[in-house]
Amino acid sequence: MSHDVPPPGGFELGTDGPSAILVGVDDTVTATRAGWYAAGLARRQRARLIAVYVAPVGGGTGSLAGAPVMVAAAEAHDEIAASMRARAEAISQELGVPIEFIATRGDAYGEIKRIADETRADAIVVGASAQAGHKLIGSLAVRLVRAGKWPVTVVP
Repeated sequence: MSHDVPPPGGFELGTDGPSAILVGVDDTVTATRAGWYAAGLARRQRARLIAVYVAPVGGGTGSLAGAPVMVAAAEAHDEIAASMRARAEAISQELGVPIEFIATRGDAYGEIKRIADETRADAIVVGASAQAGHKLIGSLAVRLVRAGKWPVTVVP
């Protein structure tokens, strides 16, 4: 059996593991577990960790009655992002792992894909979806795996 070595400039990057790990975070239990898992992985691999929080963009109701609700939702997401940023800074200090925290708004799949490309992440960690409908239409994790650009670890 032949074990071919990749040619120079091929797939092998010269490291034994990822140098930049992107983790999707939010206020769910599975995302919290994913964050801790990714932080430990980054510490062991001496990798850079990029924690990404994507706040959903609310669809307008088409009337002014929906505006206060949308403003309240945006403020709640800003508070969640601020809390997560502070938590990431504390974990960074505690574990000695540099963590870059990015908060954005939009579709989680599209934003995580965009940021993974921009930051040149070579691995993605996300929490498993607890929503029943995702088993039928595809969770964030399944969509990222199907994109086929990065190894994706799904934490239960």
